[in-house]
Amino acid sequence: MSVDQTIGFVGTGNMGLPMAENLLKAGYKLKVYNRTKAKMAPLVERGAGTVEHPAEVAGSGGVVITMLADDAALKEVTLGPHGLIHSLGPESIHISMSTVSPAASRELAPLHREVSAYYLAATVSGRPEAAAAASLGIYLSGEATAKARVLDILHKLGRHISDCGEDPGAANVVKLAANFMLLSSIEAFAEALTFAEKQQLDRTAVMNMLCDNLFDCSVFRNYGRLLAAKAYEPAGFKVRLAFKDLRLAIQSGESAETPMPFADALHNRMISLVATGKADWDVSAIGRGVAEQAGLSG
Repeated sequence: MSVDQTIGFVGTGNMGLPMAENLLKAGYKLKVYNRTKAKMAPLVERGAGTVEHPAEVAGSGGVVITMLADDAALKEVTLGPHGLIHSLGPESIHISMSTVSPAASRELAPLHREVSAYYLAATVSGRPEAAAAASLGIYLSGEATAKARVLDILHKLGRHISDCGEDPGAANVVKLAANFMLLSSIEAFAEALTFAEKQQLDRTAVMNMLCDNLFDCSVFRNYGRLLAAKAYEPAGFKVRLAFKDLRLAIQSGESAETPMPFADALHNRMISLVATGKADWDVSAIGRGVAEQAGLSG
């Protein structure tokens, strides 16, 4: 797709905004929609156009990106009275970058084909900082013809693109697996640092030793710093959204008859965080829950 063409972008929240900004920096023209209009202001300042309804960002043969919170939001934007499906035309491509259920993608893909358009799932790994740096990991699934047409766009958003095949729900499966592993890692690291602190060791020193000698990767280093510092706000990845992703993983696991005992334990942890008023804290608040159970202040 030429940078002279306009991309539709729906959803300019914590992740969508920096992603859209990177497309503008790359020279693409954007037509954007967000339910809260104020969140589009930084893009308008950079030259993006805005619309009143999601359907107005799409056009025959064009590309639309959605970055939304959940299945319900994606379906409303796509299938609602002013949804994308009403304006997508022959050869249009809808790239859904939201973390939603595999079932949602498998439902939406054939509905797009009914109007001669394509639906791709292009889920992402990374916090808002990674989105701003265009260093997201991207998992891509859907029809090969459509994927080839959008690679240049996706390379402006991420450092690596993994092709998950033609099943439209495959990228969602991989993303849910990734987030399940992420949450499990945060829980494990939080328990390890609390274990050390209870025996009078310094959390930051232990975190650095573990990362330097055994767990030298971005997940442990980035979340390790937050856990060591007991830094739970501001939120880059809110507990409520992480909990949603975990529930989707559990539900998908049940549908595939896959036991996930670690996920069950994490489910209880997340319920506790939500019940104690931490739903809008960063997911590093898992560390707060672990510390409180151990009789520590935070």
